[in-house]
Amino acid sequence: MRLSYFTGNWPDLSWDAHCELAESMGLQSLELCYSPTEARSILDGAERQQFLRHLGDRKLAVSCVTVSLPTDGGSRNTSLKNAADSILLASALHAPYVCLDMPAAGAEDEERCAGMISELLPLAESEGVILLVETKGVFSDTSRLCRLLDRFASDHLAALWNFLNPYALINESADRTIQNLGAYVKHVRVSDSETMGPDLRPCLVGEGVVPMAEMADALRSIDYSGTLSLDFTAGKDGLNDPDIVLPHYVNVISRFIKVRERGDKYFENKRGTGKFIWPKDELLELTFSQVLDRLCEEFPDQYAFRYTTLDYTRTYAEFREDVDRFARSLVAQGVKAGDKVAAWATNVPQWYIAFWATVKIGAVLVTVNTAYKIREAEYLLRQADVHTLVMIDGYRDSDYVSIVKELCPELEYTPSDKPLHCKRLPFLRHIVTVSSRQKGCLTWDEALALSDRVPVEEVHRRAALVRYDDVCNMQYTSGTTGFPKGVMLTHYNIVNNGKCIGDRMDLSTADRMMIHVPMFHCFGMVLAMTASMTHSVTMSPLPYFSPKSALTCIGQERITCFHGVPTMFIAMLEHKDFNPDDFSHMRTGIMAGSPCPVAVMRDVVEKMHMSEITIVFGQTEASPGCTMSSTDDPLDVRVATVGRALPQIECKIVDPETGEDLPDNVTGEFVARGYNIMKGYYKMPGATAAAIDKDGWLHTGDLACRTPEGNYRITGRLKDMIIRGGENIYPKEIEEFLYTHPKIKDVQVIGVPSAAYGEEIMASVILKDGAALTEQEVKDFVHASMAKHKVPSYVDFVAEFPMNAAGKILKYRMREDAVIKFGLQKAASIETA
Repeated sequence: MRLSYFTGNWPDLSWDAHCELAESMGLQSLELCYSPTEARSILDGAERQQFLRHLGDRKLAVSCVTVSLPTDGGSRNTSLKNAADSILLASALHAPYVCLDMPAAGAEDEERCAGMISELLPLAESEGVILLVETKGVFSDTSRLCRLLDRFASDHLAALWNFLNPYALINESADRTIQNLGAYVKHVRVSDSETMGPDLRPCLVGEGVVPMAEMADALRSIDYSGTLSLDFTAGKDGLNDPDIVLPHYVNVISRFIKVRERGDKYFENKRGTGKFIWPKDELLELTFSQVLDRLCEEFPDQYAFRYTTLDYTRTYAEFREDVDRFARSLVAQGVKAGDKVAAWATNVPQWYIAFWATVKIGAVLVTVNTAYKIREAEYLLRQADVHTLVMIDGYRDSDYVSIVKELCPELEYTPSDKPLHCKRLPFLRHIVTVSSRQKGCLTWDEALALSDRVPVEEVHRRAALVRYDDVCNMQYTSGTTGFPKGVMLTHYNIVNNGKCIGDRMDLSTADRMMIHVPMFHCFGMVLAMTASMTHSVTMSPLPYFSPKSALTCIGQERITCFHGVPTMFIAMLEHKDFNPDDFSHMRTGIMAGSPCPVAVMRDVVEKMHMSEITIVFGQTEASPGCTMSSTDDPLDVRVATVGRALPQIECKIVDPETGEDLPDNVTGEFVARGYNIMKGYYKMPGATAAAIDKDGWLHTGDLACRTPEGNYRITGRLKDMIIRGGENIYPKEIEEFLYTHPKIKDVQVIGVPSAAYGEEIMASVILKDGAALTEQEVKDFVHASMAKHKVPSYVDFVAEFPMNAAGKILKYRMREDAVIKFGLQKAASIETA
């Protein structure tokens, strides 16, 4: 927030003198009291540039122009002329607001105020100025002021909150004021009184009845980042010396509110080439919309998006405009706080807009896997109680249009601008199609046109009501065992996990991130998008992964970082267009999803110049990151471990049977606790209780051990662990050994049914190009260096592993295929205790 004062407090000073006074007090802006003489000299042009230079030299801005408007009939024309001049003056001085100081003492005056507003609004709109009505007179009752503002529903009409009047005159709490006005509050005046009631006795700020701490909390609740302007009237003692009053004001306000100083220091990255806003490793109590507002305040002209395959380039300020417009559309479609909006699309611009718009108004963005077919889509849309679906036409072999037509035959006769009532999806009301026109669905452009029905102030009002601990996203787990579960994640979960990951990557305004990992997964939404946007990074998304498109993007945009699973890095390294020179700006990124062979990691570091590449480990229920390596960790640490715990997250290894803590170098279950843990599974309290124990520890089901240095080594999954004749066998151990074979490119080890031993080991192997190996040679290789019971009984040579759209290897599918391929149906049918 920035400090200012109302120049009407000391009317004998010229505006130039006020500038000198404000600078000497370390203030950042002035609230000008309209003066016809000085205003005319500026409007005539003679003094405008000189006064603007005067402001600029002192790093001051004009926050507001206030004009007194008596509402009695005799002076009405003069009042309107002065108000019009004030609007023109504000526009000339780049001031965003004009306060209409109207003495609304009763209902009759209230109607006169409304009439004057009606006459002035067209000029304000044309000049890009917002008119403010102060909380005074009858409008000290802010519910009454809210009704007045709602009558106009204009983006160019808002409220000036004077702390004193609602509280001291009608005993209205700050909490009630904010609930009534919310985002209508655009400018704040600070004053105080020794008494409550109609006979106010002005006094120095902080020495009267106004509860400054409560007022500060109320402003923080709407993430107010505007101006606090002192409105001071001399009391009985006659004290009116600005050299006493202003320093006192600054000192008192600074106790309750963090005041932005001119030229606030940003934080620099390690190389001194870029900046970021928030200190590293500290958690933010901010919603996504508050994060975006701060980015627009600090770096409005920084590019947020630069697509190379689609026509979409936006600065952060321009992106927020797109977000606000679609948020207004969602409100027009009937979306309310807590409602579910599903995004079924690749990394197209509309996905990002839909996400930020949805969470801004307090609704929940539900991500839909792009590979889903009808059974999976119906389950998710129904289980999540989705209200609005935003979708492209399809992806690869999934035809989304055909799927929704089959699920919702009611689309055939439902007008696109009317709510849908679908028997199979009872909560679904609207479908927005990004790529085509379909019966019963709104096109993207038609949806945007609905925004004209809703003023942006309504979006701001709703945004002000959103809390940082509200759920903003639901992601569905892969469902390898049973039906998928909807993981409820809050603003606090995701914003901070993305921020802390970006902190450890040392992201800043100097970075340009290519994003080709899918946004429906935490890998894209948190590790890429949120990590980027909490550090003012420029993003270049690709709708889907293509090694050729990725290589083009890297060279064209001089990309400094990107994420991927090992197979993505391998595909790029082996592509015919790969040119190490295009990676000259590359620095960092994240490799996750599956183990990375040492040779591949070495190529990524050396050939792609990703010397600061990192590893992240976690799961969706943890937002997702729990541990992460550092950019300066030795390469062997980044390959052999998943790093140490992220800031303010507790991690430990426990015995899966007893729950007791285990010492270093002993394998057990990895558990985590902290700000990042999900709120729970949607409509599945039993599953939530099974995942998070009474002490708040998330049981991940991953097997791991901790090194004495504090890094974690993942050894497998509890459910992946192979039990062969009573021997516990960890697949990862065998996989890591097989990676050392010079002819093996990739490998996955799983357990398959055995009538004699319960389970046997199968190794699924991808060979390097041109290489040849036999099953026996693989077995001999393992037997030469590992215990006999760790030698695979089966070796399956494949061209690729089955994966979901997020790049996650589907081991359950591999088991199903192996049962058929090796004739193990009888062993698979044996029931065990």
